[in-house]
Amino acid sequence: MSFTVYLSGEIHTDWREEIQRGAEAAGLDVVFTAPVTDHDASDAAGDHLGPACEGFWRDHKSSKVNGIRTKTLIEQSDLVVVRFGDKYKQWNAAFDAGYCAALGKPYVTLHGEEIVHPLKEVDAAAMAWATTPAQVVEILRYVLRA
Repeated sequence: MSFTVYLSGEIHTDWREEIQRGAEAAGLDVVFTAPVTDHDASDAAGDHLGPACEGFWRDHKSSKVNGIRTKTLIEQSDLVVVRFGDKYKQWNAAFDAGYCAALGKPYVTLHGEEIVHPLKEVDAAAMAWATTPAQVVEILRYVLRA
C-alpha cells in the first residue's frame, strides 16, 4: 500500500527529516508533502500581488497564497502529522488539525507532554498522539504493513 503523508506544523527543528529517514529505513512506500518551511519565503508568498501598506495586509495576502498549497496537500493526503513544537505557538498547525477534523481526514499529533492541556481538543480528534518522530514512523509501519 502506498501512502501520502502531509507533515504540518513547527518548522524550526528537523522532525520532518527524522520521519522521512525512518520511513525510508523501514522500506515504507510513503510520499511526504509539507508546507513551505522557509520562513522568509512563506512570509513573502503574496508579495508579488503588489505592495501592502501595513504588516497585516502582507501577512493576509501571503497566508492566502500559502493556504492554496496547504489546503490542496491536506486534501490529497491519506494522513496528516501535525507537529507542535515547544518554542513557538503554532496557530497554523492548530488550524490544519481543525481542517483535518472537519474533512474527516485522519491525523496524528506530535508534541511533548508539557502542552497536552492546551492541545486537549486537538488531541481529542486525532487518531493518535506521538511524542517522537520514531513513534510516527511506527504508526506508519503498522498502517502500511499490518
